[in-house]
Amino acid sequence: MTSITLRVNGKQVTASVEPRLLLVELLRENLHLTGTHVGCDTSQCGACTVFVDGASMKSCTMLAVEADGREVTTIEGIAAKDGTLHPMQAAFKECHGLQCGFCTPGMVISSIDLLKRKKDPSEHEIREWLEGNICRCTGYHGIVKAVQHCAKNGGAGAVGDATKKESTNA
Repeated sequence: MTSITLRVNGKQVTASVEPRLLLVELLRENLHLTGTHVGCDTSQCGACTVFVDGASMKSCTMLAVEADGREVTTIEGIAAKDGTLHPMQAAFKECHGLQCGFCTPGMVISSIDLLKRKKDPSEHEIREWLEGNICRCTGYHGIVKAVQHCAKNGGAGAVGDATKKESTNA
């Protein structure tokens, strides 16, 4: 077992993990942050996408020990402290960018990252950026519309809970 310390959704977390434990497993099984979904275990679907040090990353491709000393933000950590939805979450809700919801956490995280990099992407650029995130329900129309809506209404905004300074042990 290896001891690691990282910040998850603004909270310092210390955990004792096996060196082969994936970050997605730490998040879901040890920290009970089940908004990060496992859809494929092969880095194909994007349902496990989280922010690591501010950049979107598929958490099934990273070992938990590689996250030692880093900042991780999951879908649970992007809303405001008072529970107000992040602008991208609100756009997904308003533009019907979800159906079953399984892919939604990864889609939202990836879409926020896109708007951090490009303020007003074209439909083609949105679709190209989201190629690593698979949705089996919506046909992507509502998802693309949600990203466009968010871009037109102020962009990705700030990630809400990343400033909390609490500590937990896993």
